[in-house]
Amino acid sequence: MNEQEKERLDQQFDFFREIDREKFIGRQTYLSDGMRKENDAEHAWHMAIMTLVLSEYANEKIDVLRTISMLLIHDLVEIDAGDTYAYDEEGKKTQAERERKAADRIYGILPEEQGRKLYELWLEFEERKTPEAKFARVMDNIQPIMLNAATDGKAWKEHGVKLSQILGRNAHTADGSKLLWEYAREYFINPNLEEGRIQDDREE
Repeated sequence: MNEQEKERLDQQFDFFREIDREKFIGRQTYLSDGMRKENDAEHAWHMAIMTLVLSEYANEKIDVLRTISMLLIHDLVEIDAGDTYAYDEEGKKTQAERERKAADRIYGILPEEQGRKLYELWLEFEERKTPEAKFARVMDNIQPIMLNAATDGKAWKEHGVKLSQILGRNAHTADGSKLLWEYAREYFINPNLEEGRIQDDREE
């Protein structure tokens, strides 16, 4: 191998070692047995497989590989920025700036054209405009809802989550898949609302 090939491979393996740190970024969602919380890497793996299986329910035809790629890389910024809980209003005020700086650094480890490609993919996810980004958002929203339902609302109860918060978080979920949002609302959210695991603030 020549020096240019070695330099490129060095950058790529530097990136691989760096993103191993995603496995240490804890989330607030419990695994299905309710014993521990998932990490970012587990979350990404789960959404990637969900996309492979559920892509038929996208409102518009999507490039499945592009959507999976987006889901696998979009949370790498949390290596620097940390996980911002969906209902942490204070944390969300600085989230965009923290994650942008992280994206500059982390994707910048790669060879320039590869780093730029991943950065643009991350931006596409953040902007939620393409069919792929809209469906990726469906996965990012519904995966934790599914696990919250599987654990009898354990994290919802711990954080005192209200129905209005969940509906606000999912205001655009139907933009990517009306059917999957309808299913999640009927079979994951409503039963937990009825059982009091989600605070019903509709009359407040």
